[in-house]
Amino acid sequence: MKSVAWTGSVGDLAAKFGIGTHVLRHWEDVGLLQPARDAAGRRRYGVDDLVRVAVIVRNKQAGMTLEQIGVLLDAEANDRHRVLEAHLADLEQRMADMERSREMTLHALRCRAHDVATCPRFAAHVEDLVAGAGG
Repeated sequence: MKSVAWTGSVGDLAAKFGIGTHVLRHWEDVGLLQPARDAAGRRRYGVDDLVRVAVIVRNKQAGMTLEQIGVLLDAEANDRHRVLEAHLADLEQRMADMERSREMTLHALRCRAHDVATCPRFAAHVEDLVAGAGG
């Protein structure tokens, strides 16, 4: 990664990522961030904090909980590998679900049936759910 010189306030950092300052304060409260303080006690964020927030944001977008992200960022966490392997399995399942939804949507776009739910080939995309329903 390119070396970046950056320092900023809680407002500067929040604006950089398009999130509220209360979000950064919450992440600090739960131990994900530990910003330095200036002489007046105001938070001062540096490059390491910038990268850390980017990691948190990216992993939140991927569906990780703050607890899971805390484990990810804690190299000393005893259950680090278990948590990360579970998240990876969840990602793989969600990606498979999204691919099935994509295929279903593509079929619906091409289907000539006015009510796609009555189309046998469209219904095939949800057979697994129908078979497991109510049982």
